[in-house]
Amino acid sequence: MRLSLCNEVIRELSFERQCALAAGLGYGGLELAPFTFGDDAWRMPASRRADIRKACADSGLEVSGLHWLLAAPAGLSITTADRTVWRKSVDVLRASVDLCAELGGAYLVHGSPAQRRVAASDDASRAEEAWILAAEQAATAKVAYCLEPLARPDCNFVNTLGEAAEIARRIGNPALRIMVDTLAASLMEPEPVADAIRRWMPSGLLSHIQFNDRNRRGPGQGNDRFAGIVRALRETGYGGWIAMEPFVYEPDGPTCAARMIGYVAGLLEPGA
Repeated sequence: MRLSLCNEVIRELSFERQCALAAGLGYGGLELAPFTFGDDAWRMPASRRADIRKACADSGLEVSGLHWLLAAPAGLSITTADRTVWRKSVDVLRASVDLCAELGGAYLVHGSPAQRRVAASDDASRAEEAWILAAEQAATAKVAYCLEPLARPDCNFVNTLGEAAEIARRIGNPALRIMVDTLAASLMEPEPVADAIRRWMPSGLLSHIQFNDRNRRGPGQGNDRFAGIVRALRETGYGGWIAMEPFVYEPDGPTCAARMIGYVAGLLEPGA
């Protein structure tokens, strides 16, 4: 298992300094939020993509994947009845898949709760239509496209691993997977997060995990304990990335990044 830092945690730094800081702390990768590169990151030129790859390589890092796919530009939605907005949103998703592959990433996480909100009976079908197209692009690019269950009230559509798995199975594209966000899973799953991992890993659908505490801070910065989750990942043979995704950075992003990896790296030590 390798540790990745969600780069928005330290987005006030230049990307080169983000890489240097993350590598210096012991992270192996950065999980990139495209909005940290501007509203049009999904169509960034080849030269900028090359710069990102070089900055990572120079620091000994990898781009592990992408998340927050529809946070920018403003106004996107995969559930809207406005076909112009819907088509642009799908264009952003498909371009983000190609961006991920070109940067060397292995997966994309589809969270973006505001951009998948459902209010009418047909909204969910439009989301699935978008995910069919995104999964087709992911299969071509040879990356995993992960549906992220999110907790209410922030998100009102796909709140549990079971709901995400049902959609993935119905679409039936092996590139379409599911993932665990420990904050959401701790609030929405019927069992502890470790037991949810044990239940879903054998399905072959579970492809990624993000660590965060129910207080919205990083692992080790609240009351949630992660030793059992790490144990479950080991027992089920998980060998992918663990991404650190807090939403509250206390006292600041760089310090939060340091505290998270100090805590989780300790849990990954042999015999821990």
